[in-house]
Amino acid sequence: MSDVEFRGLSEDEASKRLKEFGYNEITEKKKHPLLHFLSYFWGPIPWMIEVAIVLSAIVQHWEDFYIILALLIANGIVGFWQEHRAENAIETLKKHLALNARVLRDGEWKTVPARLLVPGDIVKVRIGDIIPADIEILDGRCEIDESSLTGESLPVEKKEGDIAYSGSVCKRGEFVGIVNATGDRTYFGKTAKLVEEEGVSRFQKVVVKIGNYLIIVATFVIMLVILVSIKRHESIIEMLRFSLVLMVAAIPAALPAVMSVTMAVGALSLAKREAIVRKLVAVEELAGVDVLCSDKTGTLTEGRLTIGKPITFGFTEEEVLMFASLASEGGDPIDDAILGSAETLGEEYEVVEFVPWDPVSKRTEALVRKNGMEFRVSKGAPQIIEEMCRGEESIDESAESIMKYVDELAERGYRTVAVAVNFGEWKIAGLIPLYDPPRKESKEMIKTAREMGVDVKMITGDHIAIAREVATLLNLGANVIRAKDFLDKGYSELTRIVEEANGFAEVFPEHKYVIVDALQKHGHIVAMTGDGVNDAPALKKADVGIAVQGATDAARASSDIVLANSGLSVIVDAIKESRKIFQKMQNYAVYRIAETIRVLFFIALSIIVFNFYPVTATMIILLALLNDIPILSIAYDNVVYSEKPEKWELERLLVVSTILGIVGLISSFVLFFIANSMISDHEVIRTFMFLKLAVAGHLTIFVTRTRGPFWSIKPGSLLLGSAIGTKLIATLFAIFGVLMAPIGFWYAFLIWGYCLAWFLVEDYVKIKCYNVWL
Repeated sequence: MSDVEFRGLSEDEASKRLKEFGYNEITEKKKHPLLHFLSYFWGPIPWMIEVAIVLSAIVQHWEDFYIILALLIANGIVGFWQEHRAENAIETLKKHLALNARVLRDGEWKTVPARLLVPGDIVKVRIGDIIPADIEILDGRCEIDESSLTGESLPVEKKEGDIAYSGSVCKRGEFVGIVNATGDRTYFGKTAKLVEEEGVSRFQKVVVKIGNYLIIVATFVIMLVILVSIKRHESIIEMLRFSLVLMVAAIPAALPAVMSVTMAVGALSLAKREAIVRKLVAVEELAGVDVLCSDKTGTLTEGRLTIGKPITFGFTEEEVLMFASLASEGGDPIDDAILGSAETLGEEYEVVEFVPWDPVSKRTEALVRKNGMEFRVSKGAPQIIEEMCRGEESIDESAESIMKYVDELAERGYRTVAVAVNFGEWKIAGLIPLYDPPRKESKEMIKTAREMGVDVKMITGDHIAIAREVATLLNLGANVIRAKDFLDKGYSELTRIVEEANGFAEVFPEHKYVIVDALQKHGHIVAMTGDGVNDAPALKKADVGIAVQGATDAARASSDIVLANSGLSVIVDAIKESRKIFQKMQNYAVYRIAETIRVLFFIALSIIVFNFYPVTATMIILLALLNDIPILSIAYDNVVYSEKPEKWELERLLVVSTILGIVGLISSFVLFFIANSMISDHEVIRTFMFLKLAVAGHLTIFVTRTRGPFWSIKPGSLLLGSAIGTKLIATLFAIFGVLMAPIGFWYAFLIWGYCLAWFLVEDYVKIKCYNVWL
């Protein structure tokens, strides 16, 4: 069919369709930066801080007001900045679309911006062009590189009636086609829209639940105190002043900051292992991963074509490779693999003529001269080479059996190139199998991952025969299935099949998305690796999206972690490191909740039962600074990673924290009775209790940082140093009366001894608590 048989749309009709279908571009939902920033001040912990700010303003405690306000703003700025630095996935996806297109309008070929294309337009695509929309081919043949869409490592042949997808690249040939989808309606656009969907991370959910728990506890205590105050006919200002003290004691103001810093320090450790973290929450999510959906090409395999053992017909293997290399010019994966494997050709071979591959002939041919003698060589699709040899008067027997070998190789996952030579007539020289070999370390890394409780599932767009061969070589398992074989199943059957499968072949982007979604709905924490635009939706959907080395911008923008090195070993190392980071975060959460309960109930019960304020609001702020800010050093603590996936067991965490808090509460009241019997000055008693809360506070972190005895894992030097340093500061404040009444050295020594004794009791109780869950 020639160009003159096409008229194309008129400009008027194109304008009408542009209004109907919109521009040929991906639309994007954008959030106003101010509203985005304000969202960081909405949630359980921000609410608690905001209530404390209001109360401090009402009772005119301006020192508390400014300190608490600074904490609130700091948390918001840190969160917003981390989010702001992340790349925009949709914007990056847009860069893969063509800028201009050749379109037939009113019978004339014109070059117009690709965004102006509409369904029904006739367009021409040539070698090297980015396909501007989803186009049905009307005339011509070509090979299209869809690697950024489907993950296929080799170009795909397209002919009349096939669809060339937007965002792919024409590598060979040219065609004329009709646009059947633009913008968001294209295959590429649907992929981009899937990327927009994003959920809430486990970490964010856990912080919210911890905040809710503390709000409930604080509300209960405050309401109880208010009722007591009303019964005692105390003034409203006095009641609000006390409520402020309780609120400040209950707020885990540094919880988000400590968690973020711990993850940030962990991200630096992962960077040293060549895993770049784009989103901090991914550090925590990776620790809980129990299913790794791994892309085949470049992750489990080397990502390059390699030749296998040639099958020869009357020639040596070296001669077959030599003939193939003479019929190659380089520049595509097959030619590069053949040229890289053939021995260096002598100068006596001279290529006189070369006919490159094209979509019609599907073979290359070269006229070669050696010492004055000329002969021809050709390589290409086996069926084409067979037909060429059958066309000769003397039909070579090997030509009749060539397809038998091709079929056998295909069943093992090999792609085959046939080689022929003509010294007077065409004869089959041999078959060259091509495959993407597994990485040397992949088998061992899969074994290690499984020992760590992570099930590795291979996901690839390649043919199922290739996928099964790779799975066999890597000991992944034999249960490799095609995506189309389970997509029409019911929910329960689909999730069962997906969970039991060892790998998936012939997978498209929407299939990957469904696979990840099914695993998540079945309770799994899923990591997904990928490198192309096709992987972007699944990378975004997965709990942890991992863009492998050499990934497209779209894949990197949609991922949580970007690998600077190839292979599975980087991912396994990253999982180990993330589990260490998780341990640190969980240890801090237990400590923070226990401390909140200990301090909150001690203050509340002191006033309810004894009508006595055991500490001032200033002391509470000082305790928060001495206990929480230095505790940032927990990010550098020594921990041992778990041999199984980590998860937030909130029931256990809250129960253990609460019990440890109650133990601390008992120890505080015992010391309060001792102090009350020894000291008559209430201000000195308050200093007495302040020092006890300060010293016991950091001792508690050494209890919560291990599951066994506190000495089972040596603490990090920075954590140990900061704990000792801040306790000494609190001790000096109490001894010399900075912001409080002085108590002297003797009382300070007594408090230290008392806290150390209860530290041993607390550690014993902790071990008993954890044994209940073991």
